Amino acid sequence: MEVSRIIAEIDGQIAKLQQARALLAGTTATTTKRTGPGRPKGSKNAAAAASAATTPRKRKLSPEGRKRIADAMKKRWAERRKQNSKG
Repeated sequence: MEVSRIIAEIDGQIAKLQQARALLAGTTATTTKRTGPGRPKGSKNAAAAASAATTPRKRKLSPEGRKRIADAMKKRWAERRKQNSKG
């Protein structure tokens, strides 16, 4: 008997046992065999992730923060020009 066939039979038995457990536990959810890793189709989180990706939050920079960054960049550029003129 091939290993892949044995594994397939074991997976089938597991699926049957899960269905029986669900019936005994009182839930009517059926289990389906997934073909690969990842989030299943129709997941609640997929819709939330898609909506979050389409509407990114805009971060605001205060005028003081903008001035600090501008001053730091001007200082950096001045140092660069000084190094290039020496070399």
